[in-house]
Amino acid sequence: MKNTFLIAMAMFGLLFFSCNENKEKKDVAQVETTASTEFDYNVEQFGDVKILRYQIPGWEKLTLKEQKLVYYLTQAGLAGRDIMWDQNYRYNLTIRKALEKAYTNYEGDKTTDDWKNFETYLKRVWFSNGIHHHYSNDKMKPDFSSDYLKQLLTDTNTTLEGEAFDVIFNDKDSKKVNQAKGVDNVAQSAVNFYGPDVTNKDVENFYSNKKSPNPKKPLSFGLNSKLVKANGELKEIVWKSGGLYGPAIDKIIEWLEKAKGVAENQAQEDALGLLIQYYKTGDLQTWDDYNVAWTTATEGNIDYINSFIEVYNDPLGYRGSYETIVQIKDFDMSEKMSVISDNAQWFEDNSPLMPEHKKKNVVGVTYKVVNVAGEAGDASPSTPIGVNLPNANWIRAAVGSKSVSLGNIIEAYNNAGNSGRLKEFVNDSTEFELEEKYGQLADKLHTALHEVIGHASGQLNPGVGETKETLKNYASTLEEGRADLVGLYYLYNPKLQELGLVEDWKKVGMAAYDGYIRNGLMSQLIRLNLGDDVEEAHMRNRQWVSAWVFEKGKADNVIEKITRDGKTYYNINDYEKLHDLFGQLLRETQRIKSEGDYAAVEHLVETYGVKVDQNLHKEILERNKQFTSAPYSGFVNPVLVPKMDDNGEIESFTIEQPKTFAEQMLFYSGNYNNLPASN
Repeated sequence: MKNTFLIAMAMFGLLFFSCNENKEKKDVAQVETTASTEFDYNVEQFGDVKILRYQIPGWEKLTLKEQKLVYYLTQAGLAGRDIMWDQNYRYNLTIRKALEKAYTNYEGDKTTDDWKNFETYLKRVWFSNGIHHHYSNDKMKPDFSSDYLKQLLTDTNTTLEGEAFDVIFNDKDSKKVNQAKGVDNVAQSAVNFYGPDVTNKDVENFYSNKKSPNPKKPLSFGLNSKLVKANGELKEIVWKSGGLYGPAIDKIIEWLEKAKGVAENQAQEDALGLLIQYYKTGDLQTWDDYNVAWTTATEGNIDYINSFIEVYNDPLGYRGSYETIVQIKDFDMSEKMSVISDNAQWFEDNSPLMPEHKKKNVVGVTYKVVNVAGEAGDASPSTPIGVNLPNANWIRAAVGSKSVSLGNIIEAYNNAGNSGRLKEFVNDSTEFELEEKYGQLADKLHTALHEVIGHASGQLNPGVGETKETLKNYASTLEEGRADLVGLYYLYNPKLQELGLVEDWKKVGMAAYDGYIRNGLMSQLIRLNLGDDVEEAHMRNRQWVSAWVFEKGKADNVIEKITRDGKTYYNINDYEKLHDLFGQLLRETQRIKSEGDYAAVEHLVETYGVKVDQNLHKEILERNKQFTSAPYSGFVNPVLVPKMDDNGEIESFTIEQPKTFAEQMLFYSGNYNNLPASN
């Protein structure tokens, strides 16, 4: 699972929280930056997006065999890149191919506002892997006319017509994922996981009849297929070799076979073999077998995430988006932070959960800080800064999980940020100084606690189904908020100092609480258009967590809303009581998950996580106008270039950094064009 806090940080929070990022800190968990100060992290900015670069620390320490493994895994990831585009929307590949042809072949006037707006729109489409915004899920509106696009297409001998052309400018398919209450979420979502006439009721009925061979190990039904109606009958079209997305999957398999041939150890080789078998067959039992093998394959310097994994883009939480992340272990930081996973049972035993919801034996939780070597699909260009997998609850309980923090991604954010917005939204100098001194450390610890302890914590009551079945469209936001709350509860705890992770647990906790409330109640609103509800699952969870504790603490003035010079601020008056409120909410969210209480999660999210105070929102947007830095950030990937010997064998690699965003996007389209426009 992609950590809520991680994604927030990757897009926004780190820009707020990473003030004075060059200041030396003595906290023991602080990452030491080895990157050259001359490295330029910033590529360009357009629309609401900033494009960054990252380095690959430790690459030169790998053996040639290990470097080959990294290269083959990154190639496997890129081979399936177009799957994500098609999953996001049925016309995305058709539109992208046409826009790219027009962009590369147009020889007319490129100084006009229309051309500049066209170029910006294409870059935004590239960044979002489609025509819907990567975060808000709203369809992006071009700042040029349909007549101008028609002229570009004519001038470049490019064809884009019918619904694929019209949808760029009309109101159809306006929301990629619609999580709103009271609508048919499947029918109203443009994401290409379902046929156009499939409804919520269809999905629920179809999967209610699916039975796993072993009820204690439920299969991830729907994870790797598209559900459509044929002659009135529902059927799955499986994503596999010979099935839907077969041409791209065959390329993925080809590169995974090469990776398997240079695996670091037998466990890694066995896991890769099962992943290949899964891609060939689409068999969900093989998927579970692979996840068990992958979870237990913890030795070696290289690891990876590859396949149809996260279900956030499915309004009902069944189908997995294609993504890959290739990772090189950061040995120093992994050793420092392993203390959290080593004490997972202590955290579980001392949590405020009801006794029957606590795990008696937390097993197999591993945590590593890694350096990314390449990403694709749902992880690129917009990336998390950490991941916890696998997602199946029974595997987490019986076998364990892997948690990773993407160290070089965090390092790049920290070196590309600024503190301007932070100064605007903090209440006073004390809050600013706490954030300046302890914010980055608090951020890293929340990441670790969220992933290692949060997602591994708690258990379902006997007989209660998976959350996608019981909590439905609220499952993702509940799970991410629950894991956030685990992190928040323990961030203000002397145990962190006892474990040697901090020098002053109270100040680290105060900085963490300040930052979370500030973001959840105010700062993240800059991502929304005035008048919009909060719809993205992660934004919702930050708001319902923050708004719930604010309301419940009113009687004791735990969090005070302050108006000064026409500006709103939130000030925490009692951190101890706030800690207790986080504990109460954590207990309740785990109860909701454990019991599958749909009515309770609906009330929690709809009451606290969806609606926005429009006067406050207008004020926040006005205050934010002074800042030129974009609210969202993402990355180009370093390019691993193999050098061949006279026999055609790889003898070494060089790493090249893309000069522009367009350069990399066009390179990808030209070299990993493995799917037709219509699938």
